[in-house]
Amino acid sequence: MGMRAAAHSSTRLIQSFIICAFVAFAGCAALKKCAYEGFGRDSWQQPAKVIEVLDIKPGDHVADLGAGSGYFTFLLAQAVGTDGRVYAVDIDPDMVAILRKRVEEEGHTNVEVLLADPADPQLPAASLDLIFACNVYHHVENRSAYFRRTAKSLKPDGRLAIIDFSEESWFAWFTGHATPADVIEREMKEAGYTLAREFNFLPKQAFVTFMPL
Repeated sequence: MGMRAAAHSSTRLIQSFIICAFVAFAGCAALKKCAYEGFGRDSWQQPAKVIEVLDIKPGDHVADLGAGSGYFTFLLAQAVGTDGRVYAVDIDPDMVAILRKRVEEEGHTNVEVLLADPADPQLPAASLDLIFACNVYHHVENRSAYFRRTAKSLKPDGRLAIIDFSEESWFAWFTGHATPADVIEREMKEAGYTLAREFNFLPKQAFVTFMPL
């Protein structure tokens, strides 16, 4: 084994150990919440700017796919206002429980929390102005088929926004999970979407929006 291969193997072993150690303690919903939100996320995620460039209108109906602990959910709820609606969608029962508790305690009447199937978010048909998916894309299996089904929930002028880690990010190094923008664009074309906009201000992530054909 060459030096480069040995170093790569050692790096992978360290990564695997760290991941396994974290998972061993991640049965607690609070630790899962920390895992979803990351460390110092506000500085690199720039959530306020993300919401701004999405140009969400009061009264819009939005789905937050893979909502996790609600990092973006309640910013989206603020953007759509009291006449709008946010569907916070996740497949993790722990995160759904956290979200439902927060919705109830804080009185977010415009947020509906959904426990979804991994293959289908089960959103209402032809009702959404925006489907938002942040740091979720690399987890989805059969992505073209999944987002082809999801398109049925969009209004004729609805949009799909995808943010996912790029290959240069620490997350990609840590887990091997990343999706370059060109891969997202190719798969979304297969799913029946056309590229609307690409944003380049997020240092760790690809950020692209699409509209169904």
